Amino acid sequence: MDIFLETVSALNDETRIKLLFFLDTHGALCVCDLQESFGMIQSRLSRHLKILKDGGFLRVDRCGTWAYYSIRNPLDRFRSEALAEIRCLGIELPPLIKHSQTGDCKL
Repeated sequence: MDIFLETVSALNDETRIKLLFFLDTHGALCVCDLQESFGMIQSRLSRHLKILKDGGFLRVDRCGTWAYYSIRNPLDRFRSEALAEIRCLGIELPPLIKHSQTGDCKL
């Protein structure tokens, strides 16, 4: 029951829904790319990412001091169907700003 509640709680925020859809659209991204794209301070972004990870939606791969987030694969049926519903919402996403590939990442 606790895992179910964490999953549902992770979906109970507009920013987290947008982050899920953004990662689903663009694939694995560094925290600095998400921070720049969403214009969000790092501590707030990290909190949202932790909630999504604890809710079973995200995986994190570390490379030195950088953390790359992506949608977990495979997702179970419930999370997969939730992500499919998110894709149908017509969410307008911010443009992707990639600092990780240019070496401008400050994290």
